[in-house]
Amino acid sequence: MKKNVLVTGGAGYIGSHACKALAQAGYTPVSFDNLVYGHEWAAQWGPLEVGDVGDAERIRAVMREYKPVAVMHFAAYAYVGESVDDPAKYYHNNVTGTLSLLDAIRAEGIEKLVFSSTCATYGEPLHIPMREDHPQAPINPYGWTKLMIERAMQDYAPAYGLRGVALRYFNAAGADPDSKTGEDHDPETHLIPLVLQAAAGRCREITIFGDDYDTADGTCIRDYIHVTDLADAHVKALDYLDRHAGFDAFNLGNGNGFSVKEVITTAEQVVGKPIPQRIAPRRPGDPPCLVGDAGRARAVLGWQPQYADLATILRTAWEWEKYHHR
Repeated sequence: MKKNVLVTGGAGYIGSHACKALAQAGYTPVSFDNLVYGHEWAAQWGPLEVGDVGDAERIRAVMREYKPVAVMHFAAYAYVGESVDDPAKYYHNNVTGTLSLLDAIRAEGIEKLVFSSTCATYGEPLHIPMREDHPQAPINPYGWTKLMIERAMQDYAPAYGLRGVALRYFNAAGADPDSKTGEDHDPETHLIPLVLQAAAGRCREITIFGDDYDTADGTCIRDYIHVTDLADAHVKALDYLDRHAGFDAFNLGNGNGFSVKEVITTAEQVVGKPIPQRIAPRRPGDPPCLVGDAGRARAVLGWQPQYADLATILRTAWEWEKYHHR
């Protein structure tokens, strides 16, 4: 008999890839999503239950029906700029909603939680690559909401017996190699899909925000991690919680940084044509370089990225762009 795992935000970008990975590992993912940013079509590997994590009665009813052995929590607002403009929206949803979820987990006797966290909990990098012991000092409300839940999980573990893992992502990218699911945000803010939208003619050009950073080509450097590798790490974190009590946190990244111009140049090679681009002023709060050290995830979880090559990441995203918008 397959074990059920409740996946909040399971109809979203990363959540849907996690559902596929869970199904491949022998679990039945139960997506719980309010469909504000998720898509009904993305819930392909198990049942979809529509609801909000802040609705305690609704989520407890779903837990009682499916009796999940664990929860993977992806449901969150994640636009950094919006979090600055409307912090109340982020604190109510990402913090209050997640605390409500934690209450439901306790009430229904579920012990294991894998939490979608972020490198935004670190704030400005003091050293590169960034390890898990890097000071956590977020510079925007989005990062603070994620850090607050990490703190709550650390406190809930000894007090209530919660077994929890927080996975701190760097830049999720790419799409399912089978083109079953992929990135479909509105608005879209991530570099790679925007570059490919320009390549496909769905927007006029890609904007490069700043070419005067202290980097080799003057543009920002980021650590891109394929979404399928992220999903695999979540399943490995779930297995880890079978053997370990308490709370732990792991970085998820490739440990390699690529500049904005490198991403565009590689994308041009993948799509086989030039991509229109323009230079614009820097955006406030963009560090020159963000690269993670995921050595602990490799050593402790036994995680090994399979799609670490930038061209491979871009190729899967391009296939998804063509398939999804054909």
